[in-house]
Amino acid sequence: MITAVIGLGAMGLPMASNLAKTFEVRGYDIAPERVRLAIENGIVAAESAAAAASGADTVLLAVRNQAQLEQVLTGADPILPQMESGATLILISTVGDEAIAWADPLLAEKGVHLVDAPVSGGPVRAGNGDLLTVVGASDAAWERAYPVLDAMSSTLVRVGDTPGKGQAMKTVNQLLCGVHIAAAGEALALANKLGLDQEQALQALMAGAASSFMLGDRGERMLHAYDETAPEVKSRLDIFVKDMGIVLSAAQRAQLATPLAAAAAQSYLLGEAQGLGAQDDSAVIRVVAPRKN
Repeated sequence: MITAVIGLGAMGLPMASNLAKTFEVRGYDIAPERVRLAIENGIVAAESAAAAASGADTVLLAVRNQAQLEQVLTGADPILPQMESGATLILISTVGDEAIAWADPLLAEKGVHLVDAPVSGGPVRAGNGDLLTVVGASDAAWERAYPVLDAMSSTLVRVGDTPGKGQAMKTVNQLLCGVHIAAAGEALALANKLGLDQEQALQALMAGAASSFMLGDRGERMLHAYDETAPEVKSRLDIFVKDMGIVLSAAQRAQLATPLAAAAAQSYLLGEAQGLGAQDDSAVIRVVAPRKN
């Protein structure tokens, strides 16, 4: 089985490296440095996105948003003309159900199966095949994609039999993640203002009912948000600007009020306006507390 991975960013590269243990994997990214790292990890480098997709049984696509999805499928270096009837496109990104509604008919016309499979877990878990993957796909698409999905996931949940259901589930997931990270930032900032040691406060919180994955994961990086050398960027803050926008748009269409999500979204927008967009999303603590002391 030939698997192409297009988009070798923070998630795409470790996923490709993990899949290369089992499958023949081709990789492509617009950044030469990411391609170099892919080669070091046993991935066959392709000279273009179209070349990576040509003849591949499965194409795993990691893009930032709908605009990038449209560019990869039909833009200057399009993969859709190179994909063969019967091939499968696995979209692992959070792009929203409107992007799926645009892409699905195009792929179906070509005879390409679409598997809507956004992932959660971060780069380390991606490299270990330990992701949460929520999937919306037809029976045929699910069957064809299952070996790849299984190899990249420790928790694999098919939430619907049509593309779009995966995006819907990931939207719910991102509502909670976005609120939890913003709340963690406020809590640790408050601990500091009250004269508490932040590291000790984080340890105490993680031992009690207030603990959460996001508090433990992002909290550790928030402790270093004011260092001269910024923490490693594992998930950019501006990704949550996008994701919370998807959450609020979906909630509006569903006519559901989401005041906590709306408040969290403003925190990320403020962070982006303050020049923190390219930093790790743990930098959201600096929105409410620009300085540690």
